[in-house]
Amino acid sequence: MAERGSGRWWRTHSIRGFFAAAVILVLVCGGLFVFFVKGLYLLPDKVCEGSVQRDVVIRTLPRARAADEWSDHRGRGTDFMFGCRVSTSGDSILSGSVNLRESSKDAWERFYGGDAGTRVVRTSAGRVAALAQLDDDGVASVYVPCEPKDAGGASGPRALVADVDVIGKSRASRGDRRQDLTDFAYQLTRHAYALAGCKGPSDFPGQLPRYEDH
Repeated sequence: MAERGSGRWWRTHSIRGFFAAAVILVLVCGGLFVFFVKGLYLLPDKVCEGSVQRDVVIRTLPRARAADEWSDHRGRGTDFMFGCRVSTSGDSILSGSVNLRESSKDAWERFYGGDAGTRVVRTSAGRVAALAQLDDDGVASVYVPCEPKDAGGASGPRALVADVDVIGKSRASRGDRRQDLTDFAYQLTRHAYALAGCKGPSDFPGQLPRYEDH
């Protein structure tokens, strides 16, 4: 009877020991995971002066131990510029800028597509247009007409034009990356519209329609 009881005791404590070891292993692995990939998750919920959702950055850049963001805007009228950059300890950088340019929509499309001999995908909502290049290192761009309140005369139409690309590795596949870069560019542009002092309403949709060739 004593032997039978001691056997049950041994089995019970062995099972408890197994589960305790498993819990410790999970906690250790979880701690290592957080240490090595927490960087992007420690960024503010919205980056780039509160204009871009952090989730867009997380979908685009690879996991990293540390991440930093920088943003700045300066100038008014034709001198306006708004830029934002998110960099990681893994040397990947998500970079975007918005400038006021004298450009028609057709000229903008030719610059990024036709004139450059590069295939692009396009989407639009009202007066907002966006495109993304289909090559491996392609950029995404957004075009929004803008007539600044304190700018002089111009010989042609003016617009805010955003450029966004990834330097280094990207976490997303090609199709997903094009969409994520465009979302980043669009959210930057919505913020820049007010900063640049553009005339007219700033009622932008929540997001642009998805690319059909996604």
